[in-house]
Amino acid sequence: MRLWKKRVIGPEVPPPEGRPGDVPRVALPELGRGEQVLATAREDGNGHWLVLTTWRLLERTVDGGTVLERAWHEVDTGSWNPDSWALSVLFVDGLDGRQWVLQRQTGPGKVPEVFRDRTTASVVLTREVDLGPRRTARVSLRTDLRTRELQEQVLLGRGSRADDEELAEQVLAARRELREQAGMDPVDPLD
Repeated sequence: MRLWKKRVIGPEVPPPEGRPGDVPRVALPELGRGEQVLATAREDGNGHWLVLTTWRLLERTVDGGTVLERAWHEVDTGSWNPDSWALSVLFVDGLDGRQWVLQRQTGPGKVPEVFRDRTTASVVLTREVDLGPRRTARVSLRTDLRTRELQEQVLLGRGSRADDEELAEQVLAARRELREQAGMDPVDPLD
């Protein structure tokens, strides 16, 4: 006798057509020494493969062409939406923002967890600078997971201006603080 009923919320989703591990060998990137493929999934719209390795995020065609290749420290933000089965990502340079739907072809597999883990692993220290509306910035130290080199990033908030002198002073103070905490060389005031 069953003690509880299976309850489905929303429309029942058919199982994916394939599995994330079904990625063709030709679609896998050439890996560097010590690099491993951690997760793969196939995008529903164009059939490209999303390949997440220890060092980078790639979008590859079925025949092995690279559409996108970014190191984890270049990822600014990302999110997994379980309702739409979509992984969205923005990069620190503001270019090539992407969204992949990972439902019908293979399902997401471990992609959402690995995406979060690798992005988080690259963050060493972060400071928010907030002087009010349209006067914000984020200063971060990130690790290039391949070389273990620290990278400094300064991202201005929406509507913030690079010529705002007070904001620039606070950003410089945050940069100095983070670099000192990480044991890096002091920041050059002309930099």
